[in-house]
Amino acid sequence: MFENLNERLEKSFKLLKGQGKITEINVAETLKDVRRALLDADVNFKIAKSFTNTVKEKALGQDVLTALKPNQVMVKIVHDELADLMGGTHVDINTEGSPAVILIAGLQGSGKTTFTGKLANLLKTKKKHKPLLVAGDVYRPAAIDQLKVLSEQIGVEVYTDYDSKDPVKIAQTAIAQAKSNGNDIVIVDTAGRLAVDEQMMDEIEAVKNAINPSEILFVVDSMTGQDAVNTAKEFNDRLDFDGVVLTKLDGDTRGGAALSIRSVVDKPIKFVGTGEKMEAIDVFHPDRMADRILGMGDIVSLVERAQEQYDAEEAKKLQKKLQKNQFNFNDFLSQIAQIKKMGNLKDLASMIPGVGKALKNIDIDDDAFKGIEAIIYSMTPAERNDPKMINGSRRKRIADGSGSSIQDVNRLLKQFEETKKMMRALSGGSKIANKLGRKKRK
Repeated sequence: MFENLNERLEKSFKLLKGQGKITEINVAETLKDVRRALLDADVNFKIAKSFTNTVKEKALGQDVLTALKPNQVMVKIVHDELADLMGGTHVDINTEGSPAVILIAGLQGSGKTTFTGKLANLLKTKKKHKPLLVAGDVYRPAAIDQLKVLSEQIGVEVYTDYDSKDPVKIAQTAIAQAKSNGNDIVIVDTAGRLAVDEQMMDEIEAVKNAINPSEILFVVDSMTGQDAVNTAKEFNDRLDFDGVVLTKLDGDTRGGAALSIRSVVDKPIKFVGTGEKMEAIDVFHPDRMADRILGMGDIVSLVERAQEQYDAEEAKKLQKKLQKNQFNFNDFLSQIAQIKKMGNLKDLASMIPGVGKALKNIDIDDDAFKGIEAIIYSMTPAERNDPKMINGSRRKRIADGSGSSIQDVNRLLKQFEETKKMMRALSGGSKIANKLGRKKRK
């Protein structure tokens, strides 16, 4: 996401490289290019103009420090203004209530039902809530079935009523059931249409008035660009929603919706969808998104994702195995599983400063580990436990069983040994550091 905008902005800042100071002339030239970049990203014209005017005022008012180059000052100003444009600070959802009721709204095809499942999964796993999903789309049976499938995937209860065509009654009955079952959050999925119409608006407004939700989230497909912003305005005029959810930010989106929507509806973006998996949802942080737009990466979010998958007990067991030189392919598979849970591989790599640009034209398949996993699963339990026993004939059998070549098997065995050595060295280093720490305390 934002790859084209990032590239265009980078070119704009290059206009200031080598300049001794910021002047009205070189700022005007740079900002003309910045405005074009924003318009190409499908940002609203008035917003793009207002944005560049604000940047210009701040740039010309800066005393450029001798340690900084003009283009660095401009990047800092643009970064701060981008963050402000998208809301400035993170705004959390309201989960107060007995139970708290979250109403999900949006057009058909925007990813409402998938997001409903993702949100329930996030609230269950990270916030330790007990959510109840409600299938409130009475027009599309597939939506009810989809929500049931998602609920089974994430281990969350779902309320369905195939016979009822009254979304108000369905929502009210579900809330009553949640109270008796001890669910502290109710997430109501609602019907969407291919376009905004009066019947749709009347219906969802009736649901809102009947259940008095703690939070209303408007889900919008970020790939629809400026149309997404216009749709958000129409929904907000009727529902006065609390926050926006941008889906499909992992797709070929120009990013205009993310940059424009806050200014138009004056409501914060609260979540972004970054893939199809139930874990592919990020809490929205304007400053971190500004970092990514400007190619600075997002180390904070990367570390947070890693911490979510971190298991202290498993880490201790792994360290002991490494110290005893017992790390095997079963442990290797476990490490791969943890990486996969962190999300889309290209998205993860783009969070590392400088890497996103290097990967611009490289396609990283989410199934990149499939070949490795196939080779490991073709091994016997004994071979996985003790890779040293894998001789020439065993390598041929493993290659045939996994649909790969003997060279692929050899390569994996070599990479495994190198990884094992590196992890053992790191483990030894931390052990020495702990001993030194204990001596120092004595």
